[in-house]
This record gives sequence, structure tokens and C-alpha cells, in this order.
Amino acid sequence: MTEAAAPLPPARTPGRYAVALVCLGNICRSPTAHVVLARKVEDAGLGEQVRVTSGGTGGWHVGGPMDSRAAATLTAAGYDPSRHRARQYEDDWADEHDLVLAMDGQNLADLRAVSPGLAAEGRLRLFRDHDPVEPGGEVPDPYYGGDDGFEEVLAMVERTSDALVARLARAVAP
Repeated sequence: MTEAAAPLPPARTPGRYAVALVCLGNICRSPTAHVVLARKVEDAGLGEQVRVTSGGTGGWHVGGPMDSRAAATLTAAGYDPSRHRARQYEDDWADEHDLVLAMDGQNLADLRAVSPGLAAEGRLRLFRDHDPVEPGGEVPDPYYGGDDGFEEVLAMVERTSDALVARLARAVAP
């Protein structure tokens, strides 16, 4: 069974599911995924059952807003990024989340180092393991590129979030 075909790990609390999205600084990729996934969860009527959070493996931007280019890309697509404030992934997230999704291989390796139990339980994966177009791919970091990189990330995040919401709906079904 491929990672993309692997079922979601079971909810720690029946009928509820907590997902954390993690990148390096929590200002571009993971907040984009957070805003999009949270909206799609709400639109699917799962807002009371599924909690979405995001953080970075590094703490450089804690408390700050997301990158202005990421925010502008989200706003242009009809999302509201204004409430995001960068957070850092903390060790206790391993016990609070049913699934932790890293944006790239280095984020995944960093998370394995600080939360080895998550990987052993199958609760630590790449975000794009759920991508119907390229399962297991990485979400590229658009920070040092142009606006088109942020648009590419948004397209990946939207289609992956659609697939993930369908799986989350099954995970919280009675």
C-alpha cells in the first residue's frame, strides 16, 4: 500500500480529529494550507469535528503575520488570511493532534527528530501524501521566488485539501 493510499490514523477522540500543518517558519506554506483546509472543513460542515492548526519548525516569525505575498494570493482567491499569526511546533503537539502533515522532506525529518512517536504511530506524513495529482510530492517553498510560486502552492494546497477533507469526513463519521 502506498503512503497516499494509507488510511488516516484513527482519531484519538471518536468523532473529533485534529490536524497540524507544519513548514519551516509558518509564514508561507503551512499557513496557506491552514487557511484553505480550515475553510474547506467548514464548507463541508465539519467545523465542529475537525480542528486545523499550523506551525513552523523554527521560531523566527512567532507572533507575526503570514508573508504578504502568501496573504495576497489567498485574498485574491477569496480566502481570509488576516487572523493568522505564526506559531512554532511544540513537542506536546504530538499528543494533541491525530495527524501532523509536513510540507517537505526536511520539515518531515525535523519533526521526526522532535516527535519520533508520531512517525512510529503513522501520524506524521507529508501533506501531499493526499495530493490526487502527485501523491508524496513536496510543497515547494515560494519564499525566495516570485508571485507565481505562491499561486502554484495555492493550487497544490487546494486540490490536496479537497482530497483530505473527503478522508477527514470518513474519519469522523459515526
